[in-house]
Amino acid sequence: MSVGLIVSMEQTLAIIKPDAVAARRIGVIIARIEATELEVKGVRLIRLKKCEAEGFYAVHREKPFFDSLTTFMSSGPIIVLALEAPDAISRWRRLMGATDPAEADPGTLRREYGTSIDRNATHGSDAEDTAASELSYFFSAIELRQ
Repeated sequence: MSVGLIVSMEQTLAIIKPDAVAARRIGVIIARIEATELEVKGVRLIRLKKCEAEGFYAVHREKPFFDSLTTFMSSGPIIVLALEAPDAISRWRRLMGATDPAEADPGTLRREYGTSIDRNATHGSDAEDTAASELSYFFSAIELRQ
């Protein structure tokens, strides 16, 4: 008698930031996502208003980079994606690389497409609770249901 392994699926939010969108990196980044066997469950091209960027990054409101971050994130179109896979959060974070492209491992998205710690091409949720909150900022439960 064999016992089947139950694999727990996890969802996370990914953002292709304005710098990578402007540099026409959308296709290559999505291709890398799919090559890593992260399934795209939702995708949307949007342009955040400054107040919407401030709402999304509210956790950083008291930090010195808050204004420049929200100004940048509202400076042009972004791609928001809902990704799903076992260990989706850690898989996406490994693919992105370190926040500072200069410190990111070779082959990571931020190393290849980021130009600075501020303009680092991608965003990703850092934990399950953050992912749930961030996903709900951009997608309804109906859009992400199985």
